[in-house]
Amino acid sequence: MGDTFIRHIELLGYEKRFFPSQHYVYMFLVKWNDLSEKVVYRRFTEIYEFHKALKEMFPIESGDINIENRIIPHLPAPKWFDGQRSTENRQGTLAEYCYTLINLPHKISRCLHVVNFFKVRHDDMNPVTDIQTKKPEVFLLPKDSKKNPTDITGPIVLQTYRAIADYEKNSTSEMSFKAGDMVDVVEKSENGWWFCQLKNKRGWVPAAYLEPMDGPDESEEQEPNYAGEAYVVWKSYTAVEEDELTLKEGDTIEVIHKLLDGWWVIRKDETTGYYPSMYLQKAGEVNTSVKSEQRIRSAPPRRSTIRNVKSIHKQGRKQISQETYRRNSRKYIQNQRNMRGNSQNRANVIIEKNEPEDNKPKAQPAVPPRPSKDLILSRCTESTWKKIL
Repeated sequence: MGDTFIRHIELLGYEKRFFPSQHYVYMFLVKWNDLSEKVVYRRFTEIYEFHKALKEMFPIESGDINIENRIIPHLPAPKWFDGQRSTENRQGTLAEYCYTLINLPHKISRCLHVVNFFKVRHDDMNPVTDIQTKKPEVFLLPKDSKKNPTDITGPIVLQTYRAIADYEKNSTSEMSFKAGDMVDVVEKSENGWWFCQLKNKRGWVPAAYLEPMDGPDESEEQEPNYAGEAYVVWKSYTAVEEDELTLKEGDTIEVIHKLLDGWWVIRKDETTGYYPSMYLQKAGEVNTSVKSEQRIRSAPPRRSTIRNVKSIHKQGRKQISQETYRRNSRKYIQNQRNMRGNSQNRANVIIEKNEPEDNKPKAQPAVPPRPSKDLILSRCTESTWKKIL
């Protein structure tokens, strides 16, 4: 096993905190060489001190000896008073700085100074808070912010969900909670793992264990699409429940219903069943590093497998039975076949109608009746008379 190093750093946005006093911290998603992902929080003053120390360590690459040799990116000094506007406006520069930093030669990008600065600290997982103070406000950088880094959201009002059962984390990147706990959802991933925070804790939790406060959450899910969307299996899975499918890597399937808990209803030929969405990728897509990192994370639990579920809602989620999926899927496939068959039949009918007319012999001109002898003698020349006399 080689040395630890960072493969990618992504700026997610920033938080406005109110304890011990109002201040701002930037949120970074740090992806490591062991395929793990960590969210860390850093003040800009910390980042600038890190930057100055890095320049001192590499004077040639920082341009101190010859400005033409500089490859370490520039970073503006913090202002005397860093307010929300300066924190917001600095995001584009900071995102570009991190991208350039990680793409520097390994002696810089993988040095201990860089690695240690972005390692998870105790405060990242358990920030110091006070129950009496206001909760932090989160300002997230949008997905397409590369074109316009200053186009940010915010303040974000995080959705609050309630835990319907106890969950014990299986890794350091996850978060444990008890039934009835109220958690704030920072990010919803379609693979069924959501990044949440609970008081001073943060981590990934299975979406199946959460329910919204205002009622069942089937309204957030897309309607079934029996036409199907082509996907490819990039990781094999062996069915555990009767309504799941066993597939191997490389199989081509069709997704007909994307569910929030990360277990999608798919169709293989004429068979339907559940399959972990994190093991699928769109047909024609290149296998991204994000999917590669998911190899170390198992599929989230399904809602139907959770024991001792305690919901506050009298009416549960409206679930579609697997038999309904199969019936509607077969019906759709049969309708498509009938439509193709009817269109083919219509084409055949047109051809059959055209063929007799094409093969029909052309009409011959009618033979006129032979003129009488008197008519010939009265109208024809002498030479014609002689032929009939």
